[in-house]
Amino acid sequence: MTSDRTPVFHARGLTKTYAMGEVEVQALRGVDLDLHAGEFVVLLGASGSGKSTLLNILGGLDSPSSGQVICQGHALTGADEVALTRFRRESVGFVFQFYNLIPSLTARENVQLVTDIAADPMAPEDALALVGLQERMDHFPAQLSGGEQQRVAIARAIAKRPAVLLCDEPTGALDSKTGVLVLEALERIHHDIGALTVVITHNAIIADMADRVIHLSDGTISHEERHDTPKAARELHW
Repeated sequence: MTSDRTPVFHARGLTKTYAMGEVEVQALRGVDLDLHAGEFVVLLGASGSGKSTLLNILGGLDSPSSGQVICQGHALTGADEVALTRFRRESVGFVFQFYNLIPSLTARENVQLVTDIAADPMAPEDALALVGLQERMDHFPAQLSGGEQQRVAIARAIAKRPAVLLCDEPTGALDSKTGVLVLEALERIHHDIGALTVVITHNAIIADMADRVIHLSDGTISHEERHDTPKAARELHW
């Protein structure tokens, strides 16, 4: 899906410094970034490049040491925890490398945890159908493969109809064949719900899906690539 150029995130001068004992580690060093509605964006970089820190700041899970983040006209920097919690609940879907499913709940019930607190959710059954799990809704996580569990996590993230879908190494714990299935689900959902989708990875293959690839190195954006015709995930070769 191409962007309609509606600004979703406007970030300027982002820095993040962590204290590691007596040593200070600069995870971000003055990042400027605009992300737009409808884009599929990949943040590409090696481990330690700052991409997870940037994703956490965009998602309201962390705060920058300096700089400003505005999301849909609202400042995230300086917002209190109540406002950030509301932002995460209403506007952002998260998908992490590890699935974070509750073992005692079925796939349907894991998704329903989100739909019960969302303002305008889709039905859990509809979210699971979008990721191809309509036949596995009443299975528990232990009865599902790793790829199926990750697709449940994706269904849970998109069931609230988020404006933003943030994915941190969504195929990192999966084998190549299963990873492609998960990427296909992500791309299909991106087209179906139209959310700004940001995927962080160190895997250059995933970048073939993107409208835009942003390369991070040592806490800075080194360069960007734009793809006029993104490839479908099924065309990827691992």
